[in-house]
This record gives sequence, structure tokens and C-alpha cells, in this order.
Amino acid sequence: MSDDREAAPQNRLTALGDEIREGYAKNRRVMSFAEYVELAWARPRTQLRAAAQYIRDCFDHFGTEMVTGPAGDIRRFCLFDCPWENGRDRLIGQEPVQNRIYRALGNFVSEGAVNKLILLHGPNGSAKSTLIRCIGRALEAYSQTDEGALYRINWIFPAQKISKSGIGFSGQAYEEAKRGDTYAYLPDELVDARLSDELCDHPLFLIPAIRRTEMMREMMASADAGGAVLADYLQLGQLSHKNHAIYEALLTSYRGDYLKVLRHVQVERFYIGHRYREGYATVEPQLSVDANERQITADRSVSALPAALSSISLYEYGGELVAGNRGLVEYSDLLKRPLEAYKYLITTVESASVNLSSATLFLDLVFIGTSNELHLAAFKEIPEFQSFKGRLDLVRVPYLLDFAREEQIYEDKLSEAASSRHVAPHCAHVAALWAVLTRMRKPMADKYPKPVAELVSRLGPLAKAELYATGKAPESFSQAQAKELRKHLPLIARESEAYPNYEGRTGASPRELMTVLFNAASSDKYTYVSPLAIIEEIEELSRHASVYEFLKQEALPGGFHDQRKIIQMVQGRLIARIDDDVRSSLGLVEEQEYARIFLRYVTHVTHWTRGEKVRNPSTGRMEDPDETMMGEVERTIDPGHKSDDLRREMISKIGAWSLDHPGEKPDYSDIFAPYFRRLREAYFDDQRRMVKRGIDELLRFFAGEAQSMTASAKTRAETALATLEKRFGYNPDSARDAVSLLARSRYSD
Repeated sequence: MSDDREAAPQNRLTALGDEIREGYAKNRRVMSFAEYVELAWARPRTQLRAAAQYIRDCFDHFGTEMVTGPAGDIRRFCLFDCPWENGRDRLIGQEPVQNRIYRALGNFVSEGAVNKLILLHGPNGSAKSTLIRCIGRALEAYSQTDEGALYRINWIFPAQKISKSGIGFSGQAYEEAKRGDTYAYLPDELVDARLSDELCDHPLFLIPAIRRTEMMREMMASADAGGAVLADYLQLGQLSHKNHAIYEALLTSYRGDYLKVLRHVQVERFYIGHRYREGYATVEPQLSVDANERQITADRSVSALPAALSSISLYEYGGELVAGNRGLVEYSDLLKRPLEAYKYLITTVESASVNLSSATLFLDLVFIGTSNELHLAAFKEIPEFQSFKGRLDLVRVPYLLDFAREEQIYEDKLSEAASSRHVAPHCAHVAALWAVLTRMRKPMADKYPKPVAELVSRLGPLAKAELYATGKAPESFSQAQAKELRKHLPLIARESEAYPNYEGRTGASPRELMTVLFNAASSDKYTYVSPLAIIEEIEELSRHASVYEFLKQEALPGGFHDQRKIIQMVQGRLIARIDDDVRSSLGLVEEQEYARIFLRYVTHVTHWTRGEKVRNPSTGRMEDPDETMMGEVERTIDPGHKSDDLRREMISKIGAWSLDHPGEKPDYSDIFAPYFRRLREAYFDDQRRMVKRGIDELLRFFAGEAQSMTASAKTRAETALATLEKRFGYNPDSARDAVSLLARSRYSD
């Protein structure tokens, strides 16, 4: 038995070794130049592409889906859901920004060159860096796939005994290692020197430019690449200074024998990795040079180079531009740097090259940067901005305006903040709703036609946020008014785009909300993470108007920028949600119950207008429409209408809706929203006494008075608490506090 236990780790290690070895061979990590040309000829669509095409293909690789936003349906790129890590650190929202970046990449592909720096600008904490990190991480995952394979070259210089004896050297180790006329597969003991290419030149640069372009076009034509554009980098690019020097020295040494030069070439697959600075690098906002060089000819590590290379100066290159070549370079907070530190970007972006003292490096990468609005506004005021303007693609990244999407951000972080503590329901909702309400701008009614202007002017912060998140108009609007408002929703959402202080530029930042959540999670007032603790932390934050710019805004009519009223709105929404939870836990209120009652009413009205009988679901008999039931509903939903007129009017509305929505099932709660609301309110009023009794029983149960309660009351309380826990996610403490809050706020009379 002990021998088996000792063998288990070794067996696992052996299996892992086999797996890695098989993966190495399968992924074609190393090959000769001739083999790479065969690969490129077989798969030109994946091998004949520059960085912009590669990144755009990465977007396509992970797919898309359509999502609904305030301005309508919009495409979302699934790479921002980070599927390779089960969604960890995914990007919530920002679909318009995703599409702008994709469009910019498409423009680069069409033009054959990356001629602009994509500058993401927006308020602090609007997910600019998260967005870029998602792209970078997607590139890392994509480069691991067959479709995303990338290659560079190394120079292999064999041991002197091999090079002197020629390619036909008969040593057994060499014979086993060689595959054709190449040194690419030589084992280390038969190699004197190996020079890598830190700039990751495309391997096909070893083919002279004129012949290369001709060959690549043949490759693309043979594969029917569907109108793909060969980038300038591939057609006009040249070997880096070091690679060119080695190539020329070998060509001279071999008296122009090109094939003998190529046998020194090893084509190696590389993988994009931010940690290892390959194909993805970040330039931080400090004073530094983004590319550099170092002479290596005299370095002991290359002392074994053949005589043909001893008389030339070789340099190796470094810096972020070199590390990001063939991929992506991110300029974090670009405009925080002194202007002199990034003036070189004008020519670098325009020419796709950077000048060093010994050479000019030709680059193949996408430039993307971030800036907050304050630094961008200041940058626009300096004379040099006009020079930069043509080389910048400005992409705005505002705060989210959909509290349902914002809520997802905080749900992801709450469990982290809570540690082992229970998280009560509605915590993320409270934080998200408050954040979005601080970002709402008062609508500019004069920008709309007169009928719409009156509707827009009636929108307060909560109603506007609800409209953005759910598309629902305020309940006080008629069906026609609600329809007209929804029709203009895209215009409302884009109303302030042309203004410097656009909607989504100011307001609470998710970073500030993270502090609120972590403070609330550690509150010693509660044994769990409470939405009440979050509101208390929000109130505390709101007292520091000198610290937060959004708190300095003047309060406007309707509650916009009025922090006291905004907090009251959030508290009211929390209490309403708790009320719904408690009512449902008492078995008194179900949304489907309203729908059932109204559906039954509409069914009977439909048969009444046709003069038909309706089937009784209990007995199966055909009976006259139930006048008693219809009359009760009508007295509730519209007591001022005659029954006959009301019924015919409702059937006409259903018919009109069906004509506008062919093939769709009518949603009566939407078509008859005012009626549905009145029915719901009446149902609540009728059962208010029963709800209050249930709340009182729950409070007594929480207070430890179960022994003095009747058996039926105790059972009702136990059942309600179990429902609150299992269905809605409360625990005994959070349920107690929620019911107590509800009792004080709505049922104290």
C-alpha cells in the first residue's frame, strides 16, 4: 500500500511530462524556416496579418451577442465577459465603447496601417483600464489557440565541429536532431550560440520585400481570403537592425547562398503575455523612454559567435514599444505625463517606427491609451493639441447609467468584501441605484417636440434611471404617453453627448462605491452586510462635499443633484423591495396573481363582446361570462367608466396592439399599465390588515415570544421566515432588521 502511495506523485509527474511534451509537439513550438513557409502557405489568413487584424480577429474569435441598452439593442463582444477565466474581472456594460474600438481596428485594417492612437477618455473609475485589460487578457488566451498562433525567429549557430564539417556531419546526435537542411532542431549541446529576436520580426521578413509581396498575394489568392488586406507592415516591413546585420553577414560569408543562411533560422512560436512583456505592454505615467538599445557584440553570452559576425556591432532592444510589438501597447493615464515625454508619439504613430541612435525600429502594434476628462480638457487648450489631434481617435467612456448593469459590478465585489459574513438582499441594488442617481442629468425639454417635451420634463432622477434600466415609463403616464416616451428613449439617452458635461461624466465612481461597500461590510453595528449599513456609509460620504466633485453640483428642481433627496429615493426603493419580499413570504402577494386576475377578466370581456360563452375551468361547462367578477374588477380599475364602454375600449386597445406587434403575445401589464396598477393597489389595500398582522407576528417571533403565540400564528411566522431565507436570501438577523424597518416605515399605524 505504501509503495502505491509513493508511486502516485511520480506517476502524476510522468503523466504531466507526457502531456506537456505532446502539447509542445502539437503546437509546433519550433520549426525550420521552410516548414514555416509551408504553414503560412497552408494558413495565410492567420499568418499573413498585422497587429490590427490580429486583435480584430481576437474580438471575432470570442463571438458576439445582442444586449439591450438605454439607446436600444447593441452588439456586445463576448471577450469582455472573460470566458477563459469564468468571468473573473469581466467588463460590465460599455458596449458602445467596445464597438467604437472594433470600428477603429477595422479602419486600421482597411487602411493597411495603424495610424492613430485610440485614446479612451472619461471620468475616473469608468472602467477604461478594465476594458483594455480585458482585450489584453483575451489576446493572451487567443495566442494559445491554433488560430491565434504567432511566430518569430531565432538565429542558431552550431558547434564548430558541425559548421566545419558541414551539414552532412555524421554525428548520431546531429542526425537525430536535424530535419532537412536546417539547424533549427539542434540540441543545446550542439549549439554554440543562439540569438533571439526581442522585436519579434515576422519570419517572412527573411524573404526580400519584392518577392515577399508577390508570394503573399499568391498565398492569399490560393486560400480565397475573401478580400483580406495585406498590411503595409507585411508588404514593406524589413528586418530589425540586429536581424538584418546577421542576415547580411551570413549571406556574405556564404557568398550569396541564401539557403545556407536560412538553415541558421529557427522559427519559434511565442505567446502574448503581459507578465512577461511579450506582445502586450503597459507604459505607466512616469518619465521614461519607451524604447532603448544595448550593444551585445562584446557580451560574453555571444562570444561563441562565428567569425563572420565578429566585426559587426549587434544591439538588443528593449522598452515597452519593443515588448508590445506584434500586439498592443497601453499608455496608462497618457496625459499625466509631461508633454515632452510623449511628443515622439506623433511620428511614431504616423510612421509606425521609432528612431534610436543606432537604428530605426519598425513597429507592428496597436496603440491605446487612457485619460481622465480633466487632463484631456487641459490638453485641448495647449497649442500642441492641433498636432496631436490627427493622430488620436478619441473614444468616450462614461459611467454606466443603467443601475441593473451597475448592480452586477457590486454583486461581484460584495462576497469579496463580506468575507465570511452573510450578505443581505438588495445590498448591490442600493449601491448601484444611488450611484446612477448621482449621475442623472435633468432633461433638456426644449430639445424635443412639444408633446414629448412635456413628458420629458416630468422625469425625475428615479423615473429617468428606471426608464434607462427597464424601459418602463412612470406609472402616472398613460399608455400612449409611455409609448411616445419609449419611442424617444434613444434620443433621451444621447441628449447630452455633444456637451462637455455629458450625462455619465459626473457622479459617484465605482471606486468610491467599493470603499462604501468595504466599510459597510466591516460595520460593527451589524453582524452581516446590511443595505442599511451601505446607506449609512453613503450618508457619511455625502457629508464630504469638498472632497467629491459631484457633491458640489447645485441641486435642481425634481431632485437632480439633490443628495438628500437622492438618498431618500434609495431608502424608499429599498423599503418597497422589502415590502414585496415580506408580502410574498406571507403568501399574500404574487405578481402572477395580478396577471391571472386580469387575464381572466380580459378572457370574459372578450367572450362578452362576441356574445359567446366561456368554459368554466373548474367544471368544464360552457357558461355566460361572469358579470359579478367583471363588475368587481371594473369598479376597481376605472369606476368612472360605463362597463359596456370600458369593455369595448379595452378590446379595441388589444386589437390595435396586436396590429402593431404581429405574432407577439399581449402583455396586459404593459398595455393596461394604469389599470393593472390600480388593481394591484386595491389588492394591497384589501390585504393591508393581513400584511400588518403577519408583520406583527414575525416581530413577536423575532423577539422570542413564540411560546405566547397561537399555534397558527407561530406556524405562519415560521413559514414566512423560511420563505424569506430560502427564496429571497435573508438570514434570521437580516430578516429581523428588514421586517422592523418595514414595520416602522409603512405599518406603524
